[in-house]
Amino acid sequence: MWQDKIEQLKALREKAAAGGGPARVEKQHQSGKLTARERIDLLLDPGSFVEVNGLMESRIDDFGLDKRRFPGDGVVTGYGTVDGRTVCVASEDFTVIGGTLGEYHSLKICGIQDMAMSMRVPFISINDSGGARIEEGISALSGYSGMFLRNTQASGVIPQIAVIVGPCSGGACYAPAICDFIFLVRNVSKMFITGPKVVQSVLGEVTTVEDLGGAEIHAHKSGVSHFLYDEEESCFAGVRRLLSYLPQNNREQPPVAAAKQVDGPADLKAIVPDNARRPYDVHEVIRAIIDNGSFMEVQQQFAPNAVVGFGRMDGETVGFVANQPAYLGGSLDCDSSDKIARFIRFCDCFNIPLVSLVDVPAFMPGRDQEHKGIIRHGAKILYAYSEATVPKISLIMRKAYGGAYIAMNSKNMGADIVYAWPIAEIAVMGAEGAINILWKKDMAKAEDPQAFIREKTAEFEDKFMNPFIAAKRGYVDEIILPEETRPRIRAALDMLKTKKAELPAKKHGNIPL
Repeated sequence: MWQDKIEQLKALREKAAAGGGPARVEKQHQSGKLTARERIDLLLDPGSFVEVNGLMESRIDDFGLDKRRFPGDGVVTGYGTVDGRTVCVASEDFTVIGGTLGEYHSLKICGIQDMAMSMRVPFISINDSGGARIEEGISALSGYSGMFLRNTQASGVIPQIAVIVGPCSGGACYAPAICDFIFLVRNVSKMFITGPKVVQSVLGEVTTVEDLGGAEIHAHKSGVSHFLYDEEESCFAGVRRLLSYLPQNNREQPPVAAAKQVDGPADLKAIVPDNARRPYDVHEVIRAIIDNGSFMEVQQQFAPNAVVGFGRMDGETVGFVANQPAYLGGSLDCDSSDKIARFIRFCDCFNIPLVSLVDVPAFMPGRDQEHKGIIRHGAKILYAYSEATVPKISLIMRKAYGGAYIAMNSKNMGADIVYAWPIAEIAVMGAEGAINILWKKDMAKAEDPQAFIREKTAEFEDKFMNPFIAAKRGYVDEIILPEETRPRIRAALDMLKTKKAELPAKKHGNIPL
């Protein structure tokens, strides 16, 4: 009796481990994709994976589904460790009924989501699915709703990461969309609500899957994704790296890595020109003040006029938000506003202090931006910074004009510490625009208009734009030299570790989505 049952269990386990069988596994490899279990092996520490509900399978027999059923029902779920810390994972298996989601497929995912919440550990979903299983009808659709509910309830409690390594279409897109981060692989990942055939039949538009929802589209245009890689191996290495910056849940502090000091005091004066019209790459500023090689940029390809990401200072995780003068002058538009606001809110959820590097001329003007809702999108930055209770430090490097100055974590918006370099310009607008408004008539009457402009420019800058005026009024806590930047920010972060801040009691705010 014992031996019979043991052999039966071994046979079921072998069948589950084989996925859809050798032919389908070979087809998966020929298409340039790994299998569900190979992906788990890349993600987790060797030998740490423990499978959960490995023998569950569909109970539907209609349309010949009984002949295509396999133990596991097209998704591998369980837990393991990444760098010794526990995570829960669900990896869809395209070799079993195309990875389609049915009743038990969704029950398995919901079960591991519940386990992640109970243990307060990160949840990672690996998506490679043909969508809802047509043969299971409304049971498949209701399965998605259970997953969405759990994604939403877990938001802000545990980190949630989605890795798209195959098709992810229709309703399936929304589980990753609710997650904190989405990882994509070029020429492999595909996310879209409606496929090319439906688009053509409804709208008459001829398009391709790649153009609708390929990895490049979501990385550069839609902003749906956060990280883009060339192949699956580097993608899963990226997931492991991201987890190294994050706490297990919202009640923990981020892990501390071995400190890697900067090579030496960088000449920030050589990086940032004192001429406000000259661009530079803010990445160089970030790299100059953080531990060597520690910056992990988020949404690098999307809205490049803003730079956000994680870095380390003496091994401790810090979230960086920076304007990028090398693109659109560093101005804020609809997309960069969304990008910044979402990153701020993630950091606030998981106790990651924020450092804002400010060099911003304005919110992007023009009819196009107004029609896209720059007022609504820009307000998201204001809301996110004001709502965040983590330590918030700002450095005004050069320009900080108008509403954009206010939005980028200004003192009265709740910044704990505001530093400024001596070349910082803080004003309602730049000198050129101000002079054209304040002295327009006098300019027209001047014998030497250019000399008049130079005189008034110097006068305006002296009275209104230099940081010493802001320091006198308390809007800047201290004016620092560029070479003092890293030690001052580091000291402020240490001081703010004991910060306690509470928002008024409420169910939740109403961010201007």
